[in-house]
Amino acid sequence: MRYLHRRMKSGTLRIILALFPAACAFAGNSVVNMSHYDLLRPDFVAMKSEGVVGVIHEASFPRFERDWRYAERQAQAAQAGLLWGAYHFADATDPIRQADHFLSVVASSHRPVVGANQEEKNRPGVLLVLDFENNHYHGGNMSVAQAAAFAQRIKERTGVYPGIYGSENRLRQMFSGISGAQRAVLSNCWLWVANYHAQPRGISPWGSWEMWQYCGDGKCGLRPRNAFPISVANMRRAERNIFNGNNVSLQNFWQQHSWSPGG
Repeated sequence: MRYLHRRMKSGTLRIILALFPAACAFAGNSVVNMSHYDLLRPDFVAMKSEGVVGVIHEASFPRFERDWRYAERQAQAAQAGLLWGAYHFADATDPIRQADHFLSVVASSHRPVVGANQEEKNRPGVLLVLDFENNHYHGGNMSVAQAAAFAQRIKERTGVYPGIYGSENRLRQMFSGISGAQRAVLSNCWLWVANYHAQPRGISPWGSWEMWQYCGDGKCGLRPRNAFPISVANMRRAERNIFNGNNVSLQNFWQQHSWSPGG
């Protein structure tokens, strides 16, 4: 009986360990990204009730366009108590002009504080991201040198470096063997990796990722589904992300890396 008891305890432990990665993934599964391609009206209140902490929305895309859903959804998400982020979909045009346009869109949509009791310094900022992927618009793909110039421009104007987003394969291919000057800039950016089939590995020059997009437009090859859901609130095919940490550390991360246009 003592041996059987040890076997039962051992079996239970194996089950717990097997489920542990999924449980960790679910605990940090708290960021949703969106763009104007998401046509329905998102239920941000329901998102928050399901554990979502922040939303990262497209703000600008080639050439020098602004996402027409950005401002209205920012206001709705803020009212629901969600943190807010913005990304720029890059192309091969002048990276400085792209960065300036991106910040102009973000700043123009950042509503002023209301009332004397709402100080700007206590207001959550906007998390900034460079979407560095293959460009399906006209304009070609942004190079690594242009990405470094974009990131440095964002830092000069806001005081923070943006995140770099892309698929794991593209990031690994494009950022291998970069110059020392490019590495010096880009290593200050935080990393957001898309991989719908496996947890991303380390990518130079970062080493580790801060955010992992495991689901895009409902596409996800990961199981179990309760740990890697493909929907959220009223969005049946969502784009969902796991932060590399718990929700408290996510909120601290957001505060540390965000920009307050009115501050």
